[in-house]
Amino acid sequence: MPKFTILLISGWILILLSCASTPPQPNLNYENGIRDWHQDRINRLKQPDSWLSLAGLFWLDEGENSFGSASDNDVVFPGEMTPEYLGSFQRQGDSIWVETVENEVITHNGLLITGRVLMTSDSEGEPAILALGTLSWYIIKRGEKYGVRLKDSKNHNLLSFTGIERYPVNESWLVNTILIPHPEPTTIPIPNVLGQINDSPSPGILVFTIAGTEYRLEPIASPEDKTYFIIFADETSGMETYGAGRFLVADAADEDGMTILDFNKAYNPPCAFSEFATCPLPPAQNVLSIKIEAGEKAYHAY
Repeated sequence: MPKFTILLISGWILILLSCASTPPQPNLNYENGIRDWHQDRINRLKQPDSWLSLAGLFWLDEGENSFGSASDNDVVFPGEMTPEYLGSFQRQGDSIWVETVENEVITHNGLLITGRVLMTSDSEGEPAILALGTLSWYIIKRGEKYGVRLKDSKNHNLLSFTGIERYPVNESWLVNTILIPHPEPTTIPIPNVLGQINDSPSPGILVFTIAGTEYRLEPIASPEDKTYFIIFADETSGMETYGAGRFLVADAADEDGMTILDFNKAYNPPCAFSEFATCPLPPAQNVLSIKIEAGEKAYHAY
């Protein structure tokens, strides 16, 4: 064989070997997009009224519920700077009013309270918010229970927050998915940390394949929603990630029933940050027999 031909063939072999040994280049646009999405989430958690500011949750009894920092109150607010007696909540069935003491500067949605105030809950849209100093509080409804949710813009969990550890961004966790619609309007039972069950609408079942194995998740969404909300657990739950599962949001399926699940955007529920949150839990059908090594890891406060 001519020397020139041998050199040419050898050159092509070296080029092919060089190409074969070169690792695939990361999609920097995609990685930057995930980084920006995560940073936006961190910024929101640093806000003075974020989940990290939760300082208490107090369930109300029927009738009068006094509140303040004194131990003889029905609702005892924490904090050395909190006045001993702030007033009382009056609950009559589904109606709740608050009456405050005259010598404290307590505001209602930014305006000074001058009398009895009707407290709308979060089940009615935007709840009525009371505030005093760094504290703010409002009414939440969970099932038939009504409670006072307290926030503190100077809460230690908030002030000490530095971020959330997460898995390296890996584009292989960007998964094409098809929705198999429910044949008729369907609700699925979603448990929460209080032991309650809430029936939530579901459009169908999301079917996808990872490493040749088929998996399924059932999202929550009403017919008019443009996104799906997914509560799931996997084999990292309770190990590398939060034990009660994680959340994921995806675009609603297109006209062909297709959407994409981006597990790099899997994130911790509020209960990962505070014992005073009332999070939904993954339904049994959303517990995956695979390690989803993407998205946020378990949060550890310092």
